[in-house]
Amino acid sequence: MGILILITLLCASGLILFRRNTVPAVRRPSPAPGKLSVIIPARNEERNLPYLLESLQAQSYRPFEIIVVDDFSEDRTRAVAESCGVKVVANTPLPPGWTGKNWAVWNGYAHAAGDVIAFLDADVRLAPDALQWLLAARERAGGVISVVPYHHTEKFYERLALIPNILGIFAFTSPFERTNPKKGLYGSCILTTRADYEKAKGHEGVKSEVLDDLSLGAKFGEAGIPVTNFIGRGLVSFRMYPGGIRSEVQGFGKSAVLSTGLLSLKTILLIAAWLIGLIAAEAAPFALHTPYALPLAAGYLLYTLQIFYFVKYAGRFGKIVPILHLLSTAFFLFVMLYSLYQVVFKRRVAWKGRHIRVGGRQDR
Repeated sequence: MGILILITLLCASGLILFRRNTVPAVRRPSPAPGKLSVIIPARNEERNLPYLLESLQAQSYRPFEIIVVDDFSEDRTRAVAESCGVKVVANTPLPPGWTGKNWAVWNGYAHAAGDVIAFLDADVRLAPDALQWLLAARERAGGVISVVPYHHTEKFYERLALIPNILGIFAFTSPFERTNPKKGLYGSCILTTRADYEKAKGHEGVKSEVLDDLSLGAKFGEAGIPVTNFIGRGLVSFRMYPGGIRSEVQGFGKSAVLSTGLLSLKTILLIAAWLIGLIAAEAAPFALHTPYALPLAAGYLLYTLQIFYFVKYAGRFGKIVPILHLLSTAFFLFVMLYSLYQVVFKRRVAWKGRHIRVGGRQDR
């Protein structure tokens, strides 16, 4: 039974890392902290934009302005945004030293007039009270906040993101990241004041970074501005990769290896411990006729129950993949190898038709 005890201890690493840090509920609406500008960088987002823009227009707290930055889209992104009556900014040619998304966001900020700025990815969807709750959470926490959205999935390949999503929540809720000077933000949903953003030098300060959100969080920290991350369950959600499994692999692959360098050592070690236990437990189907079959099966059940608990906060992944989570683990390992190949051998990562060079060179 020694192997079961070991797997149980490794599984417990997940409970240390995970915190149910959801956005606090607002009991009474507080006075508006100032004009709110929402900035949405969008590259080939004609399918996602309508959901986000409709949810913004249904908010209990209406933003002062909504700015969509059309980042050289090759589809109907601009037309969709204009049909919803929001302000559309055409991105300008990429200057040397900048990556595409950073430049698009910076261009959007240049056109914003708000005292408070919300940066939202185009695949985000908001509950009706989301902005009101997020503004209150930022006022309470101070500094800058970000939200890890609840991941809605519809197709089987999307649900393979189960384990990467859980690991992402570990990274952003880990108690050991609270004192990490490189503590990052989750780029899909960021809320900050104009004053804090300028003090941290904003996206201009991370203009060449592939991991713009994680690096931006570190810049806020360097400027003495608190960084707080929440889980978006019930409030902020997204559907990340409706365009196919290739975009899913590229999306996770561009940051899988690079992001580990910004986490605290304790977080990395505990994530590694949890993964080792998970992989060991998932060996159960291959050990049916060995003395290890029973303890490994018990370990598999233990991890499965824990994963179902985490899924309540991570996203909607159906019932098959959380039970057959070894499929998602295999997907995660493939993504890590793909990411390692891009970073170490190709020295560039691919995303949305662009190749972003690792080490501060501009997109191609």
